[in-house]
Amino acid sequence: MFAFVGAWVGAQVVSSLILLVFGNGDEVTDVSFGVLAVALLGAWASYLVGMWIASQRAGSGNAIADYGIAFRWIDLAGLAIGAGSQLVVIRVVYLPLEALWPDTFTQDRLTENAQDLVERAGGASTLLLVAVVVIGAPLVEELFYRGLLQRSLAARFNEGAVLVAVAAIFAAVHFRPIEFPGLFVFGLILGWAALRTNRLGMAITIHVGFNLTGMLLVL
Repeated sequence: MFAFVGAWVGAQVVSSLILLVFGNGDEVTDVSFGVLAVALLGAWASYLVGMWIASQRAGSGNAIADYGIAFRWIDLAGLAIGAGSQLVVIRVVYLPLEALWPDTFTQDRLTENAQDLVERAGGASTLLLVAVVVIGAPLVEELFYRGLLQRSLAARFNEGAVLVAVAAIFAAVHFRPIEFPGLFVFGLILGWAALRTNRLGMAITIHVGFNLTGMLLVL
């Protein structure tokens, strides 16, 4: 837990400094996607350093074993599960919310963040966007949230309670309240896959399929 919190705080500091130095004083909403990508890479580096320290100090010293980093061919099915989560599950989650609060939970607001990234990337930067969103984010986030946080807590506490707690943390740290319900449910799917298989392969491919489908919907 100390490694998780320390790495997360470190990630915020590193990314903020990068934005401050290379963002030319602009607001986050105005900086180029290239600068955002560099800031994100800095944050991810902090995550990975924290995981390495945790493995060395509190684990076996073998990060692959400690975090369940393993893939099997069956894990490729996660791509379809991720796409289905994006197209069906998330839509079902928001249907009652849209009915109750039609002015708040609109499709435009739900896709606003993704649309903004696509518009800021544009041209050759689109390839960088794909690499960051479809490959980098699923890999690093699953290592950090399901590998470091969920796996360590599930070894000590009730798995069901840990699954819900980590899904809530995963949704909250995206700092998009309107996306919280969908990300929370998606976090449950990712967490269940990691617990059920006792490895990260399936969770990573589900995340890849989810992000890829979401990006294709706004391109």
